[in-house]
Amino acid sequence: MTAMGDVRRQRIDELAARAGQVPEGEGGVSLVRSAFRRLRRNPVAILGAVIVVVFLFVAAFAPWLAPRDPLAQTLLSEVRPGFIPGAQEGFPLGADQLGRDLLSRLIYGSRQSLLIGVVSTVLGAVVGMALGVLAGAFGGWVDTVVMRFIDIILSIPSLLMAISISVLLGQNQYALMIAIAVTQVPVFARLLRGSMLAQRGSDYVLAARALGVKRGRIVFGHVLPNSLSPVIVQGTLSLATAIIEAAALSFLGLGDPDIARPEWGAMLSTAQDFLSVRPELAVWPALCIIVVALGFTLLGESLREALDPKFRR
Repeated sequence: MTAMGDVRRQRIDELAARAGQVPEGEGGVSLVRSAFRRLRRNPVAILGAVIVVVFLFVAAFAPWLAPRDPLAQTLLSEVRPGFIPGAQEGFPLGADQLGRDLLSRLIYGSRQSLLIGVVSTVLGAVVGMALGVLAGAFGGWVDTVVMRFIDIILSIPSLLMAISISVLLGQNQYALMIAIAVTQVPVFARLLRGSMLAQRGSDYVLAARALGVKRGRIVFGHVLPNSLSPVIVQGTLSLATAIIEAAALSFLGLGDPDIARPEWGAMLSTAQDFLSVRPELAVWPALCIIVVALGFTLLGESLREALDPKFRR
């Protein structure tokens, strides 16, 4: 029985290879290595990865990198314009309207913004993938019910839905994460469902059914692993979207109620009253949002090229 099972598994893997999802004679690890080699030769991927790694490093080691306490006020440095010109010693980017070190607040703000982006994306991906697996694996009325639910969510603009959920759940960081996660669910659900439906008609799936392999084994052992490449790419791209949405909601006052806590969107919100006299208070957090979103986008597009079978042939 074991030998027969090995033969069946080998046959199914060979058919999966011919379908262009897994290179013949190579396992999932080899596929990852192949994608990694392509990424290393892609300058766009390297640029995106460097940006992402730098911001993750800054967020992880914020207490050691920040020159000052981001909440401490220094009257002597109040309304200083920054290092171009008139910077004070110990204030590389100057101070905000309350005399708090701007660089320290940007560094600590990366923690909040990246945390919200990562948690909301992971939460949205987990729920969306679960719905996508249900729809793609069972089909029929299950697929119909799941997709109608997804269509209802998609019919509402994502920012409007996030605002509504934030207002409903209250003004706090967790509500902000849930609100953004809900807007991410349809993307992952539809993407994984479509990828699984494309795999269901492949030769290796038909062969597995003919050999009597159970549905659960087919779905979770073959179809789902071969359908994850676009989901991985989308996860990277969704991180950029989540960070931008988090900043937008915080700018509208729907983020953390503690406005003293540094977060890029909240910093933009408080800086709007000083744009005419202190434009750099808005420029720096906006630049951080743009650069980190660009980094995740570049990395995601490069992952798409590295994992897409059309680029591997």
